[in-house]
Amino acid sequence: MALIDTVRTWVYAASVKGRFQKWHRWSGAALQAVLFLTPWVAIGGHPAFQIDVPARLLYAFGAVFTPTDTLLLVLVGLFSAFGLFLFTAVYGRLWCGYACPQTVFLEEWVRPIEQLLEGERGVRIARDKGPWTFDKTWRKLVKWSAFLLLAFVVSMTFVSWFSSARVLWLGQAATGYYYLVAFFTALMFWDLAWFREQFCNFLCPYARFQGVLCDDASLVVAYDDKRGEPRGVPGAEGACIDCKKCVAVCPQGIDIRNGFQLECVACARCVDACQIVMDKRGQPNLIGYNTLSGEQKLVRPRTVAYTALLTVIAVAFFTVLFTRPTVDGLVSRTPGSTYTVDADGYVRNTYLLRLTSHQTEDRTWQVAVDGLPAETQIIAPPIKLDAASTTTVPLVVRVPVAQLKAQSVPMQVVVRSDDGSLSMNATFLSEGG
Repeated sequence: MALIDTVRTWVYAASVKGRFQKWHRWSGAALQAVLFLTPWVAIGGHPAFQIDVPARLLYAFGAVFTPTDTLLLVLVGLFSAFGLFLFTAVYGRLWCGYACPQTVFLEEWVRPIEQLLEGERGVRIARDKGPWTFDKTWRKLVKWSAFLLLAFVVSMTFVSWFSSARVLWLGQAATGYYYLVAFFTALMFWDLAWFREQFCNFLCPYARFQGVLCDDASLVVAYDDKRGEPRGVPGAEGACIDCKKCVAVCPQGIDIRNGFQLECVACARCVDACQIVMDKRGQPNLIGYNTLSGEQKLVRPRTVAYTALLTVIAVAFFTVLFTRPTVDGLVSRTPGSTYTVDADGYVRNTYLLRLTSHQTEDRTWQVAVDGLPAETQIIAPPIKLDAASTTTVPLVVRVPVAQLKAQSVPMQVVVRSDDGSLSMNATFLSEGG
């Protein structure tokens, strides 16, 4: 502990209650419900959300995406990025304060566990400065055990997004998944037990973008220095009594009264702390959500640009989504082959037909060929394609030599099922006439 204290000033955030902390409870509960329930909820026979890496499939709330849907996934990523840019330009770091997993787990689990086992801020500071007694040791061990259990449960849940939750929790998943669980458990335990606010201050790329994404019209947590200053001066008109409650409750260890700082995650703990003090004095709160300019303008060049980009991306996404076929296919010639003349006078071309299903139900597809003479023979059985799967089958096409008038004849390979069809271009090769 002595080594840690020499290289890092530990933040002891005091507990606080207030209306914004109630919002934390509700947003945290909703986000954790999404995290812990989605691996177990099934839609159309598949998890509500799962990234099946071995099968190269993504299940998302009833829809299934295959490697051929890369464009859709890119559009989703772009929409998420620019959506976050727009949200930040308007509302500042509200994502960090209410929706970031780092904040949710620290606020909803870590700090309550610490307060339960080690007491309030002053007690924790005094105990940590004291010697290692039995009382201090057992409290630390129980606390760290609770953090380790939390890290394990969250890691198992996270990995369940990549493997069947039931199989994973029953210990029947592939060994690699449990290596991932061990890695994420160790990483999260280290974060919850020690790293904490340093992640927001030094590692989080989103925090580094704040200086670019925010401007004077963005919503931030701000201190009213006009009313508050001079602070703590007897007989002065400043409303701030310099009680330092706002500093004591800050999980980032900053003093909001020093102006806007990139370390602030807009969690509003200081707002609730100041509200308690100012209510007792019968005065308005000195800290709240505001803009540096004092006016929040929603229509600004950057918000207009972000909104326009989001609109274009959304239109492109839904256009691609609703026009994509129920099945994707590719016809390729068997490697190393051109054509073969059989003993019965037919020219034979051999292809590989690859089909990828975008459906959540099994389908049987019939294969046909258009553009060749009526005497053409097709050797390809009906293809049973499972939901959200890919299969490759051989396709043999035979045409009488007498019916071929050119060395290369364009044709279309058509696959049909009860609810759709797909046509793919190919070429039939021969000696020609």
